[in-house]
Amino acid sequence: MSALLALKGVHAHYGKSHILHGVDFHVAPGEVVSLLGRNGSGRSTTMKTIMGLVPATGGEILLQGKRISGARSFEICRAGVAFVPEEREVFANLTVDENLRMGEQAARAGRVQWSVEQMFDYFPRLKERRNTKAGSLSGGEQQMLTMCRSLLGNPLVMLIDEPTEGLAPKIVQVVGEAIRDIHSKGVSVVLVEQKLAIALKVSSRVCVMGHGRIVFEGAPHDLTSNPQLMKDWLAV
Repeated sequence: MSALLALKGVHAHYGKSHILHGVDFHVAPGEVVSLLGRNGSGRSTTMKTIMGLVPATGGEILLQGKRISGARSFEICRAGVAFVPEEREVFANLTVDENLRMGEQAARAGRVQWSVEQMFDYFPRLKERRNTKAGSLSGGEQQMLTMCRSLLGNPLVMLIDEPTEGLAPKIVQVVGEAIRDIHSKGVSVVLVEQKLAIALKVSSRVCVMGHGRIVFEGAPHDLTSNPQLMKDWLAV
């Protein structure tokens, strides 16, 4: 199956610090790929580089075979990539409903069309608080809102960075179920997730990062059956 999203030898820097050292991985249509690794391994930088928030200083990034590295972030978004950052970044002074409307895009050929009412089906709590300012929501509610706002852009692929960080176990379960359902409807997902059990449960494939490059790629059971690999690259 041809790649929907592909990174080929991607390098990235923060100033003089060389963070990504030739990252290679791909995402097929309808696939969930988790980027695993210790803090500082380059996972979040990879996501931001795909999105154009950190410029790629080498290699190339392709979406449906077309180069998106070097494009501006809004152009990458319009091309079909959505980003749910760890920081959530809601519009604090707008209501839940207004935040969602900000994310809406017209129907596009080849993409699932999402609606605000579908978002409320995923997260009924947001419907209850649709007229509440987003800045007064809990961390879990803001995470739900950011995911929904991104999904309303009708993306081909969603980049989701640490969606369960700091959330209560019950909310973690709800977010995990939403990711699985989004995937079941044909949207590809790239997930950075520190909770290994969740990442393994929702992923079609996992990529382990270390020192700014991919050090393992395979099915979840291939990772869990290799305790030495997990010790070397994932153990804290």
